[in-house]
Amino acid sequence: MAKKLFNIAWEEFSALPLVEKTPYLMQPDGSPYHTLFAQQFDSVLLDKLAALANEIRAIAKTRIGAEYLRQQVTHKRAMLYFSQPSSRTFLSFVSAGQILGVPVGEVRDTSISSEFKGESREDSVRTFSSYFDLIIMRTPEKGLAEHMAWVISNSDRPIPIINAGSGKDQHPTQALLDIYTLLRSFDRGGGLHDKTVVFCGDLLRGRTVRSLSYLLTNYPRIRQIFVAPDPLQIDTDVLDILREKGVEFVQTDNFRSVIPEADAVYMTRMQDEWDNYKNESAAIDTSHFKFGLEELALLPPRAIIMHPLPRRDEIAVAIDDDPRAMYWRQMRNGMWIRTALIAMTFGCERRIHDYYCHNN
Repeated sequence: MAKKLFNIAWEEFSALPLVEKTPYLMQPDGSPYHTLFAQQFDSVLLDKLAALANEIRAIAKTRIGAEYLRQQVTHKRAMLYFSQPSSRTFLSFVSAGQILGVPVGEVRDTSISSEFKGESREDSVRTFSSYFDLIIMRTPEKGLAEHMAWVISNSDRPIPIINAGSGKDQHPTQALLDIYTLLRSFDRGGGLHDKTVVFCGDLLRGRTVRSLSYLLTNYPRIRQIFVAPDPLQIDTDVLDILREKGVEFVQTDNFRSVIPEADAVYMTRMQDEWDNYKNESAAIDTSHFKFGLEELALLPPRAIIMHPLPRRDEIAVAIDDDPRAMYWRQMRNGMWIRTALIAMTFGCERRIHDYYCHNN
């Protein structure tokens, strides 16, 4: 890392804008050491990561190739510390570790850990770093992954941390799989540029939307349309970034009017787990922000439908078999891009690339 987290005080580091934190989180070759924010990834790194994911999935198609992949990181161990409920992200990371031969440990219920006895999360993570070589964290606490990356980097056993979801602010690996899905979907359609992406649903509290919206600014002429009822519309901090980068965007509450313009529609569910026990989400009318057969009829033939899942009723089950419904492939893409991220974090991407070139 050109800049190291143990060379800067926490108060100074935490006060930096996200883009200025990036140099402290990267390895000398430009690959991520800690993966905390979408802002760490530019188009060069995103394309490199996507290419590595493609190589890994091609290698894994044969028994010999799968065995080769499982030999890559058998000397490393990963801890999945998920203090927020998850199934897709958790199993995706488990599968990614298995593909590379990484033994995985887990804590998914803090009531059966020493946190139940009053241990701080900081002490818990320091404990995990004694046993493991990578910590993958999912937490409802904003900024915890960032703080723990600094704490661990200043310990006697620094190891990388991957943010698998942090409060309402960031979900960088979900954004990586979303970009990977878009890249693969538009590979034969000219690439990821000159496209219109429509985000629909609970955009205010959807951390997947925040991270993906930023990553899309790495690609030229991506127009972003934000569709939501007013109380759930995208926050101003996201729009300020888009203005700063000269990205064209639209805010509206008329979903059907923008579907014919879409190259990709990104649906999200109501994030009512952030309601603070007041159930304020129940008072918001979301009936016009759902995707069913009538909306499908408005969608261009080459467009795709995405969703980070889990869904409720915002996408009708009746459209699951439409070839434009991408969310199940999107989920599987997550396993491959997270495998590539772990491989890059542990520095074995060159070996994988050489094997792919020799055998393809």
